[in-house]
Amino acid sequence: MKKYLLPVTTIVALSLLPGCSSKQEKAETGMKDFISAYETKLIPLYKEASLASWNANITGSNEDWAKSEKASFELTKIFTDSTAFKQLKELKEGGLVKDSLLARQLDLIYNSYLGGQVDPELLAEQIKMETEISKKYSNFRANLKGKELTDNEIEGILKSSKVSSDLQAAWEAHKMIGPVVAGDIIKLVRHRNMIARKTGFSNYHEMTLRLSGQDPAEVTKVFDELDDLTKDSFARLKGDIDSFLAKQYLIGINELKPWHYQNRFFQEAPEIYTVDFDQYYENQDPVKLAARFYDGIGLNVDAILAKSDLYEKPGKNQHAFSTDIDRSGDVRTLDNVKPDSYWMNTMLHELGHGVYSYYNDRSLPFTLRDAAHSFTTEAIANLFGRFATDPVWMNEMGLIDKTESEKIMPASKNAQRLQMIVFSRWAQVMYRFEKSMYENPDQDLNQQWWNMVEKYQMLKKPEGRNMPDWATKIHVALYPCYYHNYLLGEILASQWYYYIISNVSKNSSFVGENAVGDYLKEKVFMPGARYYWNDMIEKSTGEKLTAKYYAKQFVE
Repeated sequence: MKKYLLPVTTIVALSLLPGCSSKQEKAETGMKDFISAYETKLIPLYKEASLASWNANITGSNEDWAKSEKASFELTKIFTDSTAFKQLKELKEGGLVKDSLLARQLDLIYNSYLGGQVDPELLAEQIKMETEISKKYSNFRANLKGKELTDNEIEGILKSSKVSSDLQAAWEAHKMIGPVVAGDIIKLVRHRNMIARKTGFSNYHEMTLRLSGQDPAEVTKVFDELDDLTKDSFARLKGDIDSFLAKQYLIGINELKPWHYQNRFFQEAPEIYTVDFDQYYENQDPVKLAARFYDGIGLNVDAILAKSDLYEKPGKNQHAFSTDIDRSGDVRTLDNVKPDSYWMNTMLHELGHGVYSYYNDRSLPFTLRDAAHSFTTEAIANLFGRFATDPVWMNEMGLIDKTESEKIMPASKNAQRLQMIVFSRWAQVMYRFEKSMYENPDQDLNQQWWNMVEKYQMLKKPEGRNMPDWATKIHVALYPCYYHNYLLGEILASQWYYYIISNVSKNSSFVGENAVGDYLKEKVFMPGARYYWNDMIEKSTGEKLTAKYYAKQFVE
């Protein structure tokens, strides 16, 4: 019998295979053991911290904020374990964890521990500082002529009053939160930077983006591209806005001030087109409308609403958010609902976050039972929030008839286009100001804020003003280095919208289209964080993240 000799390379490969396999098995077994111990500690603390934060935001009481601070610290303390981090680092650098789910968890958990590799006392101090600032924001009410007003009431004045002196008084009353918190925020920024440097980053802004899976240079590049994409259109539209507002307030264009632009930050487009969307909602319940819409696309939200807190009350956080308490179905939203288009948008938006969390794949490991990235859940929220002022959606939801829908369609499209471009310019301010602030917190932040506002929003600083207006935006202090994700979310929302209307839904408003819910559950919600965010986007749309659909929808 003739013998056949194997090539030397094959013999070598076969001789190495058992050893490699055993090392890989050992590494992956080590990762599984780590995850088991990690989840045993993490999950109950995660739930406790989530509930404590929820209660504090509802009541605003010192007792509940103290409980929230303590629970947050206990959760954060997990990630300060240097022994656990060393084990993760060895597994990561060894490169032998090949199983896709284990490898993805390793990446995500490693980043969480990397951010915690500092003295626990420094993290405790950070949480304490954040808690104290949260309390000040939650309890602050603008004082106007001796009367305390909520943010909703201030926004109402800015939106409806035609008297410049009243607008100025309301705007300035709201801005008085700035001096209350500015000093604390600067101390917090320096503290966060110290933590970032101790973990090998130049500042907290860089650390936050990198640990969330984003390259700061790539994000800045996207913002530069969007600046180029929108600045000419914005300049033209700003001229239209100024002409309209000057006539409305019976003043010259050069007399327009920041308080004339109908909201506190010019982050929303003034109503310069002849559609008063609020009139369509004044006798409606945004909560019931949103619930009916989501149910119609196969994403029932009854369980979410049952645990939510939806209306104003003393001491309660005046803003809105969605939270996933346990990643096992306890999803809630906090709102301060009024019967108007703003809160219709907000309910659709927050429940968009909610369905992303609620319809996750509960068979996935805890770490992967989350959004692919924070901006991908923002994209879903934005995708749905836009419908609040869409005449086709309003018609099909029974709010207006077809004649009215067609009548307001041109102005509605112009209004939405204006809103998207106005928001894009506002997001430029937030992203670039925060980046600059963390790079140099000792600069004149008051002036730097207005430098950004003047450049990107074309608003002039009121003469002689030297106030910490940057500190009046709660996100700067308590949701740091995150705002850029709202704009990335808008870009992705447009990408998903065009994919859905081209491939999934026969209806541009999605109303009654169960296929929309099925698609989102299968392609977006159920995958959770198992894929890198751009890989998930490509799997769900056939393309990586691109701004071309945002441009197609709002700029071209």
